[in-house]
Amino acid sequence: MSDGVEPIPVTLIPGDGIGPECVRAAVAIVEAAGAPIAWEDADAGAEVFRRGVASGVPPETMDSIARTRVALKGPLETPVGFGEKSANVTLRKLYETYANVRPVREMPGVTTPYSGRGVDLVMVRENVEDLYAGIEYMQTPGVAQALKLISVKGCEKISRFAFEYARSEGRTSVACATKANIMKFSEGTLKRVFEQVAPGYPEIESWHIIVDNAAHQLVKRPEQYEVIVTTNMNGDILSDLSSALIGGLGFAPSANIGNEVAIFEAVHGSAPKYAGKDVINPTAVILSAVMMLRYLGLFEEAAAIEHAVFVTLESGVLTGDVMGYDRGTPTTVYTDTIIGNLGKKTETWTIRDPKPLHLPQLSSDPDYVKVSSRAVVGLDVFVESPLSAEELGTSLTELATGTRLELKMISSRGTKVYPATGAITDTLDHWRCRFIIREDPGDLWDEDVHQLLARISRRHSWMHIEKLMEFDGELGFTRDQGEN
Repeated sequence: MSDGVEPIPVTLIPGDGIGPECVRAAVAIVEAAGAPIAWEDADAGAEVFRRGVASGVPPETMDSIARTRVALKGPLETPVGFGEKSANVTLRKLYETYANVRPVREMPGVTTPYSGRGVDLVMVRENVEDLYAGIEYMQTPGVAQALKLISVKGCEKISRFAFEYARSEGRTSVACATKANIMKFSEGTLKRVFEQVAPGYPEIESWHIIVDNAAHQLVKRPEQYEVIVTTNMNGDILSDLSSALIGGLGFAPSANIGNEVAIFEAVHGSAPKYAGKDVINPTAVILSAVMMLRYLGLFEEAAAIEHAVFVTLESGVLTGDVMGYDRGTPTTVYTDTIIGNLGKKTETWTIRDPKPLHLPQLSSDPDYVKVSSRAVVGLDVFVESPLSAEELGTSLTELATGTRLELKMISSRGTKVYPATGAITDTLDHWRCRFIIREDPGDLWDEDVHQLLARISRRHSWMHIEKLMEFDGELGFTRDQGEN
């Protein structure tokens, strides 16, 4: 530790399976590089689940992160059969670490089908919204629902972050990957916000790409990308795909960055079958520690470690995931070799010289998007029924008589089935029944909703409703396939 420099506190979570070995290697190298870090040991993961903590994250760990605001962690297991949420996701969401950053670059000595093509990109994944909100319901015994929640504010934060990250590393392009052609409101929000943010970074080229094409292009020509920003689930999938281009998850570091807290970890899991055998590749956690040092402003120490890792790989010192576990360099020897190479510099590989990262600062108002006008123009009622579409439609039309609402259509899994369209559609006992206000003008009141639901309840079981909104005259809901 550097003399006269106040040590920086960092929460250290060893993790499960191979986690402690990876973390020990990273800590030893960080300390050997002279980085002024004061580690605070903390727990999370499988053992915490077994102690009965449903989140997998005990209060003392939360207190440590709230105090240090920075954590380095090993992979955490989410056990099957006990515990509730993923401890990894819990940590990301509790501290609003909205940006998941996953660099992917070709490594010396690690031969892949893409060697020599200069793969060097960063996946920036929105980290707290989307389907990872984990809000799910069994709406009928045979139909599950998950809520895909994407906000304008979340999209603006991750879009601005992606451009700021590109700027900090001297990168020249940012691509936005979404499924906006199908999910026009949720995924479409990121596309629209990204395109609104992009003109603020005129020196950076930007474009939108449909996410399935992005996956295709990553396999076909990955060197065309420098930064890709995307939604949570898309980013989870694309980042694992991308890591395969450069030799696997053993070389895939990541950071979870928010405006208050940052958590650094490898992309890979806990791999318990390799735990304690001194055979695993700690590079991903080591490079996660490099990202942490840069986040803390310790650029010299970060560069020294990255150079040492590359010099080590250039010399042919490779772990079992690359060479085969019967021939690979043991984890401890690999770690010691990196420490021995501190102070050496690679002469054939470029180590970036990043500038400090500027995080986006947005309003804290919960009502981040404000509108001039709004109206409720109808109601979707989700009904469980064994009836046919025709039978259910006839019944609901009769029940709605005398209310301010009339049945417009019924859909099954997003396809209109009543009134009949002639389509051949397999239906279930889960129906979305769309009611709209009759000819008399005016907003829909809750009393109107209550009246309709009371009538429906006389004959049918409903499990969920959605008000159909208009904001500033624009529809706030989609039409089903076949609906006009």
